[in-house]
Amino acid sequence: MDGEKRGLAVKTSDPYDLLIIGAGQAGPPLAIDLAKRGWRIALAERKQLGGSCVNFGCTPTKAVLASARVLHLARRGHEFGLRIPEVEPDFAAVLDRARGIVLQSRAGLREAIADQSNLTLLEGHARFEGRDRNGFRLRVGERRVLASQVVLDTGTRSRVPRILGLDAIDFLTAENWLDRPDLPAHLAVLGGGYTGLEMAQFYRRMGSRVTVVEETAEIAGREDEDVSRALRRLLESEEIEFRLEEVVERARQDGDAIHLSLKRKRRQESLVVSHVFVATGRLPNTDDLGLESLDLKTGKDGTIEVSRRLSTKVRGVWAVGDIRGGPMFTHTAWDDYRVLASQLAGDHSRTTERIVPYAIYTDPQLGRVGMTVKEARKAGRKVRVGRFELRRNGKAKEIGETEGFIQVITDARSDRILGAAVLCAEGAELVHLFVDVMNAKGRSAAIRGAIHIHPTLAEAVQSAVFALE
Repeated sequence: MDGEKRGLAVKTSDPYDLLIIGAGQAGPPLAIDLAKRGWRIALAERKQLGGSCVNFGCTPTKAVLASARVLHLARRGHEFGLRIPEVEPDFAAVLDRARGIVLQSRAGLREAIADQSNLTLLEGHARFEGRDRNGFRLRVGERRVLASQVVLDTGTRSRVPRILGLDAIDFLTAENWLDRPDLPAHLAVLGGGYTGLEMAQFYRRMGSRVTVVEETAEIAGREDEDVSRALRRLLESEEIEFRLEEVVERARQDGDAIHLSLKRKRRQESLVVSHVFVATGRLPNTDDLGLESLDLKTGKDGTIEVSRRLSTKVRGVWAVGDIRGGPMFTHTAWDDYRVLASQLAGDHSRTTERIVPYAIYTDPQLGRVGMTVKEARKAGRKVRVGRFELRRNGKAKEIGETEGFIQVITDARSDRILGAAVLCAEGAELVHLFVDVMNAKGRSAAIRGAIHIHPTLAEAVQSAVFALE
């Protein structure tokens, strides 16, 4: 029931130059940037500042993965000549550490917003009510807002599959895992994508038995098969179980046990676990924004179609971050801020035509940029592929991190780098050697001709380029 029906006065603000709905990775920097330029800005957020990255995604997941890695290294102490008789995780303390970092990040963001003149933080759910000659009319909580232009940065939530009985189970998702202090005895992770694999390894290293259920033939399905298989074998070496080409059809709670009915082709199978983590994709938060009042429609997947300049089909309404479709990463959302700042108050030069790297933060990490081998060949490119195994790198041997490989793909005619997969220790860092050369429209010869410090893992990047010959 709204304020008018309860007999409350509904406040109406003076017009803002721009209202940003959502305080994820694009919204706050855009708000601060434009406010510094003299724009009158409002930033609306219904929950917590920072979006998914700060509150339950990047920040806390990488924090707990760091704890899991320290634990894993301690257990490997004998490999380094160390006697560590016993090491055990304090699961609740691991989560507490991550929550502390979340709170610090959130507080820092609130302080940055509060320190900025021309910028108003509106707390509450924002919804369009229509438009007129003065701009767009919206409701934010109990306040009516007028804005000349609006930016949508509302992010995504976990996409929950239609599984009979699942709604009766208190399952884990990306949004709630940080608030569950009890370590699962046996965790079923539904989905073999980026989130599923990272969380599977985290819980396994903490002591849970883990089974990953993936409906396709391989995990990390966007990658080349050799990369996906290698990643799976590395995780299997830590006793993570994979049930591939299986679909969960039913879920039933029986005391402390959860019974999952699985279908593999024409065969029915079962799996009994203590907990379920749903990691089957993301759903855009676009279903309760009042877009119908603007006749702004979403796609079947809930995303909003935008141009390469991030404009929607309604003039004056822009969409950034995960809801605009395409790569759903924190760093692309942040770059959306730069694209939109360029369009609204700059030289209009920046667009979404860009090179987007990404990583899977398993241990070892997978850093990726550009095309896979199969994508390049499907596009009709004549390619060269260079591959170097980390077990042949001096630094990898010295630090005990010899698992994985580096693979680079170049155009056979121009020598331009088309893509790279870096599956090794610090793969998310090392891939940037390829990213920077690709952004400079450089050739693999730029890496081949450089001098890399010895001993470093970066030498393995150069070795992969040498393998092209």
